[in-house]
Amino acid sequence: MEKQRIVVLGAGESGVGAAMLAQKQGFEVFVSDFGAIPSQYKERLQELNIAFEEKQHTAELILNAVEVVKSPGIPEAAPMIKALKAKGISVVSEIEFAKRYTKAKTICITGSNGKTTTSMLTYHILKNAGLNVALAGNIGNSFAALVATADFDYYVLEISSFMLDDMYDFRADISILLNITPDHLDRYDYKLSNYAASKLRITQNQQSDDVFIYCADDDETLKAMKSVKINSGMVAFSIRKEIENGAYLEGNNLHININLKEELTMSITELALQGKHNVYNSMAAGIVAKILDIKNSVIRESMSDFKNIEHRLEHVGKISGVEYINDSKATNVNSTWYALESVNPGVILIMGGVDKGNDYSMLKDLVREKVRAIVCLGRDNKRIHEAFEDDVEVIVNTFSANEAVQVAYHLANKGNTVLLSPACASFDLFKNYEDRGNQFKMAVKEL
Repeated sequence: MEKQRIVVLGAGESGVGAAMLAQKQGFEVFVSDFGAIPSQYKERLQELNIAFEEKQHTAELILNAVEVVKSPGIPEAAPMIKALKAKGISVVSEIEFAKRYTKAKTICITGSNGKTTTSMLTYHILKNAGLNVALAGNIGNSFAALVATADFDYYVLEISSFMLDDMYDFRADISILLNITPDHLDRYDYKLSNYAASKLRITQNQQSDDVFIYCADDDETLKAMKSVKINSGMVAFSIRKEIENGAYLEGNNLHININLKEELTMSITELALQGKHNVYNSMAAGIVAKILDIKNSVIRESMSDFKNIEHRLEHVGKISGVEYINDSKATNVNSTWYALESVNPGVILIMGGVDKGNDYSMLKDLVREKVRAIVCLGRDNKRIHEAFEDDVEVIVNTFSANEAVQVAYHLANKGNTVLLSPACASFDLFKNYEDRGNQFKMAVKEL
């Protein structure tokens, strides 16, 4: 019998993982990438004898597939995707493809902000509880590669809206939607409602014994929920009101109560992750742990000893009474809003880079309240000057991480915070946000 042909578009982490799994499942596999394939992925494909092409998509090698697994980065409007759809060839995401070949339980986390932190914290709690769990998806490992090579009972999956757009039969055992704020609107006809509908796909196919966890304080989420039928159980979290079945804040105490089992209570001062947005992230992870019947002592300990990812509100050091924080991962305005919200007034804010049509108006109140000076780090800082010239007395232009840190050092007084939270992409002066964060940290260490 002739093997069925699967084509994988995009040879990054998820594409190579999908190719490995397809090969293991006995398909004939071909990988096609419109760009150049990074050497580590090319080597892996060569080791596995998987056929591939780069810097082109050859129609006759792609349009003969029974199914295509596509990278989340390829938009629907791409000519090859249009050609596949016109021929009626199924196009799915790597997550959709991989889920067919595992019986493991999936905990799927999406949201405009906080999904990486929440995914890592959830994984940290489950691992500490002794569960056989892996972390994959939009973060680090390819889900398909893990399904092909390992055997886990639980997967914590960070899921972006682009992945959700190509998921049809996929079903999450536990789904979490943290929040919905404008991001990537260029892929959604500039309509927030389209983007919100994409996020709500995390609930599709869930059944009555599955669970959907959501933020009861997020207006966009509540609005979007009205237009979908949700069949699963629902659990909410809030810092504004008491929630009977879910998580809520009372003064400084966090309460998590699921199905009237032993309630978890802990002070938010004990949480490893500080700031209002992180209380939400901790609540969401804590609810998952309670649903899985993890002991309160394990949850409490895990939520207080968790180390967050590099470049996300990462404390770099304290010099002459001034705190230095690296939040280089804040590549949109909303992330910078969260960062400012979590620090005390007296901030020297380093921001700027490649501006994706940012609307800075949402930052104005916080900047007025907390920021003493803005140090711009980017080739073109005109829009930052225009946005904040009435809100802070000092706005300075710099063109390297070293220069930005030197200027910030001279502007800061004892008790202040120097916060790198750019609200922009990094490609004008740096390789990526990690490079920007690392150069910032080096510059601080040289002070």
